[in-house]
Amino acid sequence: MKALIYKGPGEKSWSDVPNPQLINPGDAIVRVETTTICGTDLHILKGDVPAVQPGRILGHEGVGTVAEVGTSVRDLAAGDRVLISCIKSCGHCPNCRSGLYSHCLGDEGQSGIGWVLGHLIDGTQAEFVRVPYADNSLYKLPDGVSDTEAVMLSDILPTGFEIGVLSGGVKPGDVVAVIGAGPVGLAAIATAGLCGAGTIVAIDRDKNRLRQAREFGATNIVDSSAVDWRQKVLDLTDGAGVEVAIEAVGLPETFTMAIDLARPGGRIANIGVHGKSVDLALQDLWIRNISISMGLVNTNTTPMLLKLVAQHKIPAAKFATHTFTFDQMLDAYDTFARATETKALKVIITHQPTQP
Repeated sequence: MKALIYKGPGEKSWSDVPNPQLINPGDAIVRVETTTICGTDLHILKGDVPAVQPGRILGHEGVGTVAEVGTSVRDLAAGDRVLISCIKSCGHCPNCRSGLYSHCLGDEGQSGIGWVLGHLIDGTQAEFVRVPYADNSLYKLPDGVSDTEAVMLSDILPTGFEIGVLSGGVKPGDVVAVIGAGPVGLAAIATAGLCGAGTIVAIDRDKNRLRQAREFGATNIVDSSAVDWRQKVLDLTDGAGVEVAIEAVGLPETFTMAIDLARPGGRIANIGVHGKSVDLALQDLWIRNISISMGLVNTNTTPMLLKLVAQHKIPAAKFATHTFTFDQMLDAYDTFARATETKALKVIITHQPTQP
């Protein structure tokens, strides 16, 4: 089969590799029909994730058809159309039983780490993938949900909802500021209304992404390159500040922006993946009763979000801006890596069967 292989920092190839095989009784082999690229994949290619070793097949998002199942798989069969979750779940350990799938103690990949696909084991940017703990890590797809819609549920939609909206404690009527209108920030915008957010402010310096934020449910947009960007947000709150500030970039300066926007008693939900330390002025924050949350997605809301996508209550298909076939994988990476120029949000990569 063909797969996208990480060769070391700055190096990748679309190459022939052996097809995956069942290893454990709970495994499934899935024929990948649609996959996509995450910003984390770009971090891996920069060498920012040293746990990813050369030779690893990248990717942790995908939709496909079950080709084969292990002897202990009970809920799936060959031919089932499934969503592949970015997080494994053994379903039996204390963390999984409490919904903390991101720290599944199953020994696949590494005990205590839920993100294994494209990280500690081979991933989804391939024609076939082995998925461990298949009964808990794959989700049957209902009719009427397209591959393009479904693949957004592998990672970005549950991440934006769980780590941004739910961890931020969004309540009915809240003013929510989302800093960073990339795919995960837009996912937070698209799901903030599920908890009743009254005003949803998208903050970014990319004018194209700000325009797109409107389509995902932002009631207001603010260009963070403007000198008075903060005042524009505060004007929407009578100067008090926002109830919830969601940081969806992963830079020290954007985290500081979130702190600057939160009202007394406000909540900061950090989604962004930070590559360096952030100064935290606790001497100023404690007296403002500020709460800060962060974390890796658990994907325990995936079944609920899948129902809402099936009911067309979340505009999942709008995330897709470019489409490629598997043999254009390297072009897809180039387009996604130049998102500012190409206006890419999520690139959809589909398998096209070889014609006889």
